[in-house]
Amino acid sequence: MNQHNNTNEIVVALDIGTTKVCAVVGRKDEHGKIEILGTGRMESTGVLRGMVSNIEKTVKAISDAVAEAEKRSGVQIGVVHVGIAGQHIKSLQHRGVLVRDSVHDEIQQEDVDKLISDMHKLVLPPGDKILHALPQEFIVDNEMGIVDPVGISGVRLEANFHIITGHTTAFKNIHKCVQKAGLETASLMLEPLASAEAVLFEEEKEAGVALVDIGGGTTDLAIFHEGIIRHTAVIPFGGNVITRDIKEGCTVMAHQAEQLKTEYGSALAEALAENRIISIPGLMGRDPKEISEVNLARIINARMEEIFEHITWEIQRSGFGRKLVGGIVLTGGGSLLKHICEFAEYQTGMPTRIGYPIEHLAHGYGRELCSPAFATAIGLLLKGIERSEREVAPAYGQFASDNAPSGRTAHGTKSKEKDVPFLQRFLKNTRDWFESDPEQDRSMK
Repeated sequence: MNQHNNTNEIVVALDIGTTKVCAVVGRKDEHGKIEILGTGRMESTGVLRGMVSNIEKTVKAISDAVAEAEKRSGVQIGVVHVGIAGQHIKSLQHRGVLVRDSVHDEIQQEDVDKLISDMHKLVLPPGDKILHALPQEFIVDNEMGIVDPVGISGVRLEANFHIITGHTTAFKNIHKCVQKAGLETASLMLEPLASAEAVLFEEEKEAGVALVDIGGGTTDLAIFHEGIIRHTAVIPFGGNVITRDIKEGCTVMAHQAEQLKTEYGSALAEALAENRIISIPGLMGRDPKEISEVNLARIINARMEEIFEHITWEIQRSGFGRKLVGGIVLTGGGSLLKHICEFAEYQTGMPTRIGYPIEHLAHGYGRELCSPAFATAIGLLLKGIERSEREVAPAYGQFASDNAPSGRTAHGTKSKEKDVPFLQRFLKNTRDWFESDPEQDRSMK
């Protein structure tokens, strides 16, 4: 039988973004680094601001990206770890309490898991669903500030939770697209949390840091302090809005606007020479259009100021504005704009760097994986491998399927044991029968 705690377990990550759909196949090598076996990338036309707007287009993009990843890796992909974002994502704080039976017994991992599971029963507004219930700190018998309560004796176990919610319809649409592409969802994870896994260092999380993932449709924010996730937010502006501004401001075609942004775009107009001119071929034999590089930067700068005003407001709202010693880490495709670090430092007053998702990768990865645009996909891969090693029930979403395609494991490789679900049910029923109360059985008779 295939063992999930095998360090060579093959895992597949699927990043369904506004501009691209990316599939990455990888596994952990003997040195603890991630070996990338294959990637697939396709243009995304069925996703708007992080949410599925066209099922069929999204299904085709997923199928094509997965097929390309299968061809490059030689792995038959069955189940994937998926990222989710969108302006429907919200977060809240809540405290959970679990009263144990005995003061003498040590707190077990099962107690912590039960406390986390109870959070998923929290009453929410209609149409909302809990995506993550992340414990921030634990309290055992009024003793506060405990990071890991396992092994401590106590009766009353409490925890402060950072709970992330989203619309049920958005979850279902993602799940439906993956299913129509012939795949199963092993886990569903908020994209900025995945990106944080790929580009942040533990020292930064401990000191306090704000991750800003500038994607095509949204800009995602995740704030860490003392190694704990403290605040998350999704801002409904991204690189596509900048492209649209360039298209309208310079009166050019959409593909020309995208090319202007990626090749000549800058977040700071003051850093450019006034006399540099960009020439764009005219439409259908018309005269070329000339655009000042400074004017292009001013168009980009106006939208970037709006995005960073939202980011600054969210950081202040979190209450950790003065505690982020690590400053800001920018990632995502939008972080490739020229002079964006200088712009972010000027707007926020915080030290800023670009986050590249290469720290956890083994040698030999492709050049395209060095891009911040792949931070989410690499992060999903890291969390998928971590989950497969722990052999736990899905902790990053509620869509793990009990009816995965026959002959496939939860991570895309073929299984040698097809009757595992039946065997598990048989053993459970047998154990329940032996553990039943004889007195209760006689009274029922």
